[in-house]
Amino acid sequence: MTFTEPQPTQLALMLLGRGSDPRSERGVDCPGELPPASDPDLVERARAAKAALGDRLFILGHHYQRDEVIQFADVTGDSFKLAREAAARPDAEYIVFCGVHFMAESADILTAPEQQVILPDLAAGCSMADMATGQQLVEAWDVLTDVGVADVTIPITYMNSSAAIKGFTGAHRGAVCTSSNAERALRWAFEQGEKVLFLPDQHLGRNTAVLELGLSLDDCVLFDPHKPGGGLTPQQLRDAKVILWRGHCSVHGRFSAANVDDVRARIPGVNVLVHPECQHDVVLAADYVGSTEYIIKTLDAAPAGSAWALGTELNLVRRLADRHPDKQVVFLEKTVCYCSTMNRIDLPHLVHSLESLARGEVVNRITVEDSVAANARIALDRMLALPQTTTTLD
Repeated sequence: MTFTEPQPTQLALMLLGRGSDPRSERGVDCPGELPPASDPDLVERARAAKAALGDRLFILGHHYQRDEVIQFADVTGDSFKLAREAAARPDAEYIVFCGVHFMAESADILTAPEQQVILPDLAAGCSMADMATGQQLVEAWDVLTDVGVADVTIPITYMNSSAAIKGFTGAHRGAVCTSSNAERALRWAFEQGEKVLFLPDQHLGRNTAVLELGLSLDDCVLFDPHKPGGGLTPQQLRDAKVILWRGHCSVHGRFSAANVDDVRARIPGVNVLVHPECQHDVVLAADYVGSTEYIIKTLDAAPAGSAWALGTELNLVRRLADRHPDKQVVFLEKTVCYCSTMNRIDLPHLVHSLESLARGEVVNRITVEDSVAANARIALDRMLALPQTTTTLD
């Protein structure tokens, strides 16, 4: 199969946020266009391969995926929902995960040994997950040990992290969380110890600690793994209640409070709804803040004629705008790009994976070595055992 890369002019337009979109006439000011699939027969080929595999196949699709891919998902959701769905499908021989690498790793950890997890493009990673490595966490824990606080610190790692990070977390009494249950995970952690090491997304950790748990900004310190001692003094580490890892989402981190001011000036009465991975001042300026699932449910329940500015990934914003033509749905920031790693999962890669499976050839399988998976499973099971509440910071 031939994979056609976007031409330089197309890619430049996509990254610069230029290009026309008929949805802008409805108020969906979403920049750029993804290049079309190289083969017009890909949709039919995907359908045929999926039908041939039948119940042996289960496709998971993250909300940030392209429409051309999401149409083939058996279940769509955020990382929390998809983790639960992967664990609940013991009869599926093949789990095709249309998301990014850390999600497929979690699916492999949570599924049975005889099940095989496939990521259509192995290059679909996550910049946030790459901001924390297993070795960096080991070195950070040594710092906490030397300061004398490791024994009272519970690590909580966001789902957007590697299997190695999850494994370390599970081995050190910690748990995984997602944006849907970060508040409950932090409360659980404080029931186990006096401090929390939250990684790798500083913004979700800060927003949850301050706006959900009622802690102050002074209770939180920022640990930089690239600086000696994390760039903090021993006393700062002893005084802190939440130690935040210096990491962020490359998409949600782009939004600013100025974007909120601008959209309010352009659209009187607009409701600003953002993801908790946004910076703290953006969250404070917004009307509503919550996980991806919360954003979807809020739009679904909103009255006709209402106006909404969404601070989250572009594919999801466009999909919600199409789903709610009776509402004005705009993108909070005009020049932000798609999540580049999520968008590596395209129709050519999906078709290649499905047709290979239909021929009996397993490609792009994701596996986590047993020694890592055992402890990571502990951390993930702790997450799945938490009450299923949806984090909202409004």
